[in-house]
Amino acid sequence: MTSPHAPFLIRTKALIRGVDASGAAEVVEDAVLHIVDGRIAAIGTVDLLARHPELPVEGGPQAVAIPGLVNAHHHFGLTPLMMGVPFAPLELWLPQFRGMRRIGHRLDTLYAAIEMLESGTTTVQHIQGGLSGPESAWDETVDGVVAAYGEIGMRVSWSFMIRDRNQLTYEDDAAFLADLPGEVAEHVRAELAASLAPIERHMAFFEAATVRWRARDPERVRLQLAPANLHWCSDTCLEAIFDTARRHGAKLHMHLVETERQADFARRRTGRSAIGHLAHLGCLGPDLTLGHGIWVDGADLDLLAEHRCLVCHNASSGLRLASGIAPVTEMTKRGIPVALGIDQSNIDDTRDMLTEMGLVWALHRGAGLWNERPSPAAVLRMATEHGAATTSFAGTIGRLDPGLAADIVLLDWDAVARPILDPRTPLADAVVLRAREKAVDTVFVGGRKLVEQGRVVSIDRDAVLREIADRLAAPPTPAEAQARAMVDRLMPHLEAWFRAWPENPAGRPYRYNGFAGP
Repeated sequence: MTSPHAPFLIRTKALIRGVDASGAAEVVEDAVLHIVDGRIAAIGTVDLLARHPELPVEGGPQAVAIPGLVNAHHHFGLTPLMMGVPFAPLELWLPQFRGMRRIGHRLDTLYAAIEMLESGTTTVQHIQGGLSGPESAWDETVDGVVAAYGEIGMRVSWSFMIRDRNQLTYEDDAAFLADLPGEVAEHVRAELAASLAPIERHMAFFEAATVRWRARDPERVRLQLAPANLHWCSDTCLEAIFDTARRHGAKLHMHLVETERQADFARRRTGRSAIGHLAHLGCLGPDLTLGHGIWVDGADLDLLAEHRCLVCHNASSGLRLASGIAPVTEMTKRGIPVALGIDQSNIDDTRDMLTEMGLVWALHRGAGLWNERPSPAAVLRMATEHGAATTSFAGTIGRLDPGLAADIVLLDWDAVARPILDPRTPLADAVVLRAREKAVDTVFVGGRKLVEQGRVVSIDRDAVLREIADRLAAPPTPAEAQARAMVDRLMPHLEAWFRAWPENPAGRPYRYNGFAGP
């Protein structure tokens, strides 16, 4: 395995350094990279091979190098579909997670990391669902997840969702619980209480965990803050989170207007749009990334552009949960940086960012002859440089430039171009529209080789998969069986509540975002 401290060379057919200000891919043909101390020391051509005959050489004349991809919005490993949770609109999907079986932070994290690395993702924005149970156990959550990424070698930005209200519906939890059967109410009430703590305790935990992991792994670990969503966070909660972020120079990633119901909630409760209310509270700024951002209008996007916020587009998630399609073209027109996230899983129920990139490119084509559309190079930038900008790794990853970290993906050109690809096809087009997981041959993070011949080599991947299968082959424990039974009894009450929630008139034409209305 390549040591991150031993210099080596990477030979390629071509590499894409990144995307320039005009939107064109920066391609270097017959490129050779010189890697020293986990960073790119130089980019040249075959002359570098002659100048350093003593160094080992990775890649080859059929390798195409791209920057390591960034999954800018991820939650956990085994997917809900794998765990028996059927797809439904978000509000009726999330509560069913309470009945899923668990395999522990390490195995769950390693499973997702294997899928991400083997499809070219080197950095992940891991958004923990929240902290639950006694405060003495919170450290086990962050340490278990972050240590698993360290074990496999991925780069991680870790955060945890913070809520202080409305965990089940768009009203006070106590009011909803009051209408539940006693046994169900008691079970759910205990679960909700376990995830709530005074906001100052959450902030103290974040500060202590940040100091601890800055000392343990300053190269590959960052911590951020993740206010969960406007309907889940009171104004007092939001103000405390954003104040903490400013004092510590921390980035923030906040779910917002993922569904039309969430956009409606904001207007009913605040008299403003969700983004308008964040602006009113002084929360908008260049350190804030908004996850999803589907149900926005032009005024909202003008505010995001004015305050230099970022957006993370989760295309597969919006489609699979019937949430809608974010107006990405309108965002890019205003200069808003858009990153890509796979969220819980992509359209294939995997973590293949290459597949997600192809979907994003196709999804925003538009029906006109001359309308603006994201180019393949623009989509690649979303999955690399813009994804990096949502994390505190910004400026150190996301491109292949001298001085930056050697987070590099080598694609097998034969797998991309088979059986033939006209040389007039731009390289970025070939990568975004044709490359998929099977084309990923080698992956480096900080100069360390984590994937070779398409398989993770930094851990015993097959042993991890066997252990997961063995654990879940055992019958559910009594606690797991009870959790599933309680969810089954809870869901009809949630469905009844949402049926009574006054939506826009039935029968309207389908709209996939706020710009496509009648």
